[in-house]
Amino acid sequence: MDLVFPHTFVPWFRAVAPYIHAYRGKTFVVGMTGELIAAGRLNLFVQDLAILHAMGVRLVLVHGFRPQVDEQLQAKGQVSKFAQGRRITDSVALDCAQEAAGQLRFEIEAAFSQGLPNTPMANSTVRVISGNFLTARPVGIVDGVDFLSSGVVRKVDAGAIRRAMDIGAIVLLSPFGFSPTGEAFNLSMEDVAVATAAALQADKLLFLTETGGIHETPTDPESPIDTELALADAERLLAAMPPASLPTDPSFYLQHCVAACRAGVERSHILPFATDGAVLLEVFTHDGIGTMVVDEKLESLREATSDDVGGILQLIEPFERDGTLVKRDRTEIERDINGYTVIEHDGVIFGCAALYPYPEARTAEMAALTVSPQVQGQGDGDKILKRVEQRARAMGLDSIFVLTTRTMHWFIKRGFSVVDPDWLPDARKRKYNWDRRSQVLVKRLS
Repeated sequence: MDLVFPHTFVPWFRAVAPYIHAYRGKTFVVGMTGELIAAGRLNLFVQDLAILHAMGVRLVLVHGFRPQVDEQLQAKGQVSKFAQGRRITDSVALDCAQEAAGQLRFEIEAAFSQGLPNTPMANSTVRVISGNFLTARPVGIVDGVDFLSSGVVRKVDAGAIRRAMDIGAIVLLSPFGFSPTGEAFNLSMEDVAVATAAALQADKLLFLTETGGIHETPTDPESPIDTELALADAERLLAAMPPASLPTDPSFYLQHCVAACRAGVERSHILPFATDGAVLLEVFTHDGIGTMVVDEKLESLREATSDDVGGILQLIEPFERDGTLVKRDRTEIERDINGYTVIEHDGVIFGCAALYPYPEARTAEMAALTVSPQVQGQGDGDKILKRVEQRARAMGLDSIFVLTTRTMHWFIKRGFSVVDPDWLPDARKRKYNWDRRSQVLVKRLS
């Protein structure tokens, strides 16, 4: 184990580092269903949130309490009443909701106070602040149904929440709001989470739910989870689904994710709480584990800027170290940055290539074509090659060429032909390293 562990842990930790940098100081609103707590997963979930908090993520946690309220009502001989996917809150249900909220707030605060040695909470200091951050109004009578003390969010005190986060606290919101006259209203966790994320213009809204996300074929629960949906695609999908009446219906959480993105939240996620570490897997891995709804596709193929130098260096360094690429220092990359094309996902660079033109010979060298091992085999290399070819054509060039010692067959499959090094433009031939014995491959641009 001592021999294997560094070879797995160190590359993994380095791969996570860009996400740590990207999310420091960002605001996440996390909606947690009461079913998560009922399933006994609160402690592990809180430990994961404490890790995010330690990494500088600003957190607002909104808890639900459907099963807990149902349990309280059952103990009092009452029946839970729902309509249109919302609880009808009479006076007894309101009392039960208040009791459940008080108990859950106590359990959540206790969980964040853990500090046992040899656990993720060791040496942690996590302060939790809760309070009357929400103003609410009654749902009223909808389609002939009087929802009584069920309410919707009227206003979120975003300034007060930000001040609490500024002092390093996690803000805990229960699904209760109060009217200016002091009336209490039972709210849904989902409405509170969406309204809060919108008011804060949060960077992420994450729902920890009973479902695993949206399936690529929504009617087939055995089909893979669609890990990323553009907002327009999510809206079309939602319009084709029947209205949700239960939290387990595919459209239930999707409708809230769409509403959040429409309100300016950059990304909203549906995650399965049954998967251990679901939040960490979603935040710190390339594809995540659930479904993410985003206002536009996060992956972009573009020309590089000076801000990308660090990401390019981090990407190509392992390939330089094993001899696949010729070493380039930071100064060289900064000088030539306008010739680089990069592909990024969620702010992290996963592929790049440089184009060095030789106008007198009507050709250009494509160099440093690199795709991260995390995403190899997904077509990113072909996307970069296509963009480089487009740039070369726009310069009026007739061909591009590469020098390689290990990836000759990849290029041949994509229309390159092997030529003698004497084919190279004179300026490039003078820099050719005969000791390295790189193969020269050329692709004609039609």
